[in-house]
This record gives sequence, structure tokens and C-alpha cells, in this order.
Amino acid sequence: MSEAVKVIKQKSSWFKGLKAEFSKIIWPDQKSLTKETIAVLVVSVILGLTISLLDFIIRFGIEFLVK
Repeated sequence: MSEAVKVIKQKSSWFKGLKAEFSKIIWPDQKSLTKETIAVLVVSVILGLTISLLDFIIRFGIEFLVK
């Protein structure tokens, strides 16, 4: 077999495997997707606020020590 034919067969096999893997995916329903999205947003906001608060405290502490 020529190299071109081998490459085409490899790509064909790869796409067949990809299609088989995609058929195994179980997509979440609307309700669970909404719950998970809200949970991610809430945790992101809480983490952002925590990091901002720590940044403010550390900046205040460093300014206090420098002055």
C-alpha cells in the first residue's frame, strides 16, 4: 500500500473511533445543567470576593509596614 492510502485509512479509523466515543456521551438534562451552572457561578463569585478581600488586607498590611 502506498503512504497516501495508509494515511486515508488511519484518518477514517480515527473518525470512526471519534463517532463511537461521541455516541457514549450522556448529556445532562436542562434541570441539572441549570443547577450546575448556578453552582459554578456562585462559587466563582465567592472565590473572586475572597481573593479581592485577601488582596485588600495584604495590600493594607504592606502599606502599613512600609510607612
